[in-house]
Amino acid sequence: MSTYNGETLEQHLKSFFGFGKFKGQQKTVIENVLDNKDTFVLMPTGGGKSLCYQLPSLLKEGTAIVISPLIALMKNQVDAMRSFSSEEGVAHFLNSSLTKTQIISVKEDIVAKRTKLLYVAPESLTKADNIQFLRKITISFYAVDEAHCISEWGHDFRPEYRRIRPIIEEIGRAPIIALTATATQKVQHDIQKNLGMLNAKVFKASFFRPNLYYEVRPKLDAAKQIIKFIKSHLGKSGIIYCLSRKKVEELAETLVVNGISALPYHAGMDSATRTGNQDKFLMEDVDVIVATIAFGMGIDKPDVRYVIHHDIPKSLEGYYQETGRAGRDGGEGLCIAFYSYQDIQKLEKFMQGKPIAEQEIGRQLLLETVSYAESSLCRPRLLLNYFGEELTIPCNNCDNCLSPKPRFEGKDYIVTILNAVLVVKERYKADHISNILAGVQNAAIKSYRHATLPIYGIGKEKGEKFWNTVFRQALIAHFLIKDIENYGILKFTQAGYDYLKNPTSFILTQDHNYEAMNEESAKMQGGTSAVDPQLFNFLKDLRKKMSKRRNLPPFVIFQDPSLEDMAIQYPVSMDEMKNIAGVGAGKARKYGKEFVELICRYVADNDIERPQDMVVKSIVNKSGLKVYIIQNIDRKVSLQDIASAKQLEMDNLLNEIEAIVNSGTKLNLDYYINEVLDSEHQEEVFDYFREAESELIQEALNELGDDEYSEEDIRLMRIKFMSEIGN
Repeated sequence: MSTYNGETLEQHLKSFFGFGKFKGQQKTVIENVLDNKDTFVLMPTGGGKSLCYQLPSLLKEGTAIVISPLIALMKNQVDAMRSFSSEEGVAHFLNSSLTKTQIISVKEDIVAKRTKLLYVAPESLTKADNIQFLRKITISFYAVDEAHCISEWGHDFRPEYRRIRPIIEEIGRAPIIALTATATQKVQHDIQKNLGMLNAKVFKASFFRPNLYYEVRPKLDAAKQIIKFIKSHLGKSGIIYCLSRKKVEELAETLVVNGISALPYHAGMDSATRTGNQDKFLMEDVDVIVATIAFGMGIDKPDVRYVIHHDIPKSLEGYYQETGRAGRDGGEGLCIAFYSYQDIQKLEKFMQGKPIAEQEIGRQLLLETVSYAESSLCRPRLLLNYFGEELTIPCNNCDNCLSPKPRFEGKDYIVTILNAVLVVKERYKADHISNILAGVQNAAIKSYRHATLPIYGIGKEKGEKFWNTVFRQALIAHFLIKDIENYGILKFTQAGYDYLKNPTSFILTQDHNYEAMNEESAKMQGGTSAVDPQLFNFLKDLRKKMSKRRNLPPFVIFQDPSLEDMAIQYPVSMDEMKNIAGVGAGKARKYGKEFVELICRYVADNDIERPQDMVVKSIVNKSGLKVYIIQNIDRKVSLQDIASAKQLEMDNLLNEIEAIVNSGTKLNLDYYINEVLDSEHQEEVFDYFREAESELIQEALNELGDDEYSEEDIRLMRIKFMSEIGN
């Protein structure tokens, strides 16, 4: 067994970080770095990439330079490293957030050889004064974190990252370790080529995360389902992803109204608010962040217990990375996605106007996502297959494994829809052809006279939803494609023609019936049943108070597995505390005393926890149309022009205006009313409504005379009255 500075790597791991053993390939990666060899680490989120450069930096002479893309990520990792050491200067970051005085202090620590890890943004690395400074110090190695940012094929391309290798040459060559969670071969090769490390030893960890539970739910009352889910996991940290900023704001507000501590996060917010919301999540001031995909890479929070996708993501790669932020400490991680094919259609529509090649790539990625959502196969198996890895056994920790869906022979159904596409001469979308097969009567069917077709109504007993499902699975099988130039129109592929000539068995999956699913069969996995839940909560509260006093994220003090072990072992002395998982001698000395005292009191007192009830409330939703109407009335735009712009009848526009005013918003329509009614008539109607027992228009017309006033006149005056008096 190799030794470093007289101790084994395991002894150093326990001494510095409090862990008894390495995870996965961590040890062999660290040995490669310590042997001064270039290293490429391909490891999924939560696999323990950071330790692969943190431990070697503490053992090697000099300072390790960690090139990291996000300031928030640097701060979190620096805080974490400092918590493991009695030397505050053991880790620093150098970026644009520091003042000149702070920069001088950082450089003093580095020169004094107190600093083992220096985190820099690629932009900071390229500054001339930083280059000159770094040339004067001993650099143990360079670590390029989130290395997929280098690749122009990657999903986070950053031009600054492609200048890293020339800057390294200018500062002074040292071994490089590149780390990423992106799995595609193309991205991997591009990273290694750009960093000049094609001969690096590659360590590729399995992408299977057995602690993550995967489930896809139909998108029916998604907000209500999310609220119920969170209420059943109170006190646990979670991330909810939405595709639009508007939905992020709306859902966060809904959660708050329902008594859930939640905050929004998206790129449209000002920097200070966005950073503040992220910090509150890290410091456990809030349990839930509702975010766009802009949120994630900037956090290193190990105890996120669930990741919910309110909207199905654009690609499986993005989905895997986002779900990977759950259960990074190896504990419970619940990954719930809400799926609606309407969301897929919206995403397809957003692609219009982009280059054809980009649309084609986007379409293929969406097809993979649809296939994943609708499949009845083991979900981790599908995900791993996407990344080129085989899972030979069922995970037994996803909705499809825990509650298998019925499958049935679908050959005849596939043949039926393929023939239907030929009958309508490849000129229509799947929704329309499904309506034909189901015998639906609507405007489009009547307009095209498709009720006269021989295929009209031949699948009436199944319904249009069933036929849409068959169409989607035929698209996934590449029997049909959607014409990009003519959005949504179905066209045959050669595979489709071949299948129609020689139909073979084709297994379809019955739609998921989540309402009927036994709750027990979908039981979420993870955690330890022996944990004392009440003590665990007390320990979390103490950790939170301590984190505020020390201005550190709670997980920097003790992570959840350590608290869970305390709630199992009941350590009542400092010696016992040192034996708790994840607690080394340094951490026990630094933070353990108050926890031991609390546990001693708890052992004597043994209080009881009370459950909480749940009430689901809704919020008022201002649609885009309502906002448009309010803005244009404020600008004194004619109501006819507003109606025309939105292709509304005047009656429908007045319905919308009435709804706005009745919900409590004040509108001033005087500019328009003054053109249609003189002041005397206005006063008469206004006085009527002051005394009226009813707001009904017909009663007003009967009283005031329908020969003198139109229905529109009365409605306008009622709006004016409600706005001025009611609001």
